[in-house]
Amino acid sequence: MDTQSATIDGAFWITAGAILLLLVLSAFFSGSETALTAASRGKLRAQADKGARGAKRALAITEDNERLIGSVLLGNNLVNILATALATALFARAFGENAVAIATLVMTVLVLVFAEVLPKTYAITNAERAAAAVAGPISVIVTVFAPLVGAVRLLVRGVLRIFGVRIDPDSHIMAMREEIAGALQLGHSEGVVEKEDRDRILGALDLGDRAVEEIMLHRSGIQMIDADADPEVILQQCLESPHTRLPVFKDHPENITGVVHAKDLFRNLYAQISGPEGDASKLKTFDISAVATPPYFVPETTTLDDQMREFLRLRSHFALVVDEYGSLQGLITLEDILEEIVGEISDEFDTGEELGIVRNADGSYTVDGATTIRDLNRALDWSLPDEMANTVAGLVIHEAQMIPTPGQVFSFYGFRFEVTEREGNRITGLKIRKLL
Repeated sequence: MDTQSATIDGAFWITAGAILLLLVLSAFFSGSETALTAASRGKLRAQADKGARGAKRALAITEDNERLIGSVLLGNNLVNILATALATALFARAFGENAVAIATLVMTVLVLVFAEVLPKTYAITNAERAAAAVAGPISVIVTVFAPLVGAVRLLVRGVLRIFGVRIDPDSHIMAMREEIAGALQLGHSEGVVEKEDRDRILGALDLGDRAVEEIMLHRSGIQMIDADADPEVILQQCLESPHTRLPVFKDHPENITGVVHAKDLFRNLYAQISGPEGDASKLKTFDISAVATPPYFVPETTTLDDQMREFLRLRSHFALVVDEYGSLQGLITLEDILEEIVGEISDEFDTGEELGIVRNADGSYTVDGATTIRDLNRALDWSLPDEMANTVAGLVIHEAQMIPTPGQVFSFYGFRFEVTEREGNRITGLKIRKLL
């Protein structure tokens, strides 16, 4: 009788020890899953570049998240199920018929507190450190479970395909930009990231998604030089213009024959009228085409990122924008693209009113119709959509489905738009107020 009791006591403690070990393994798997999925790959990359081996392993095994999660979940479920089965057998000896209910209650509490909440709470608050620590053992487990996880993966994808769901292995890479943008917006809302810093980073990220037509100066606002004008008129126009580069046209504005840089113009004029052979009368026969450089045309669909690279490659700052039919649509400069990143760049020749936004005493804003929605959003920290139109006037026309007349009022996207000025078919002035 004593021998039998000793055997039962020995089996009891062995089983209890096995359950405890399985709970520890469950906690390890749960914490590892949370740490490796919550860890910032950017921070891990920074640590890996400094020589941290754990961070390098963590980066390597998180390249294939599907395989990692499958291996960790497989291990976690194995130890949890085995621990529950052993607990049921253990309590069956002590409590008989009530063993299943008691084992379920006890194991639920133990697994929830010590194998789930506790390790995951630690892992999520120390994600990078925990990920680097568990990367070594988890990489071994991933390798061991690879065949079984591969079979499960094929089965899962097959079932999902039946319901029309396809898995994109590069989806996390494509979502990186949205993750960065979301982090910046969240940081700004919490006061951690300054508005200017957020706008600069988001502006740089957007260059590849935006076309030159969205920020170009429309042809109606381009200052041009008539090649057939008198030299005195041309010289006066160049002196009065705030721009250093001006397009030259022949016969009609659509026929751009060249681009004149103020320095080239004045250098040529100086060479003709100065020195021992200088003759001021030569100005009467001065030909502007002689100092004009060939025009550089770009399609209106070119992305800002590509256009900036072309500007840098060609060592040029100025391009004329044309549509698919070759018609002039506007012009774009390197400064225009840089302003999408750093904001408005003003010099001593700017009037300070280029943005066209004036705050009124009643809290509303008087806005030039040609102001781009993006500039308005950045200036006032608004979130008007810019998918349907580039300018504020374009947005109002799109929503109204008509060309409004002065005095008409529209409300959409949480704002009140009142048309104040109109020239022909163009809305040139608006009063905008945010609705409460």
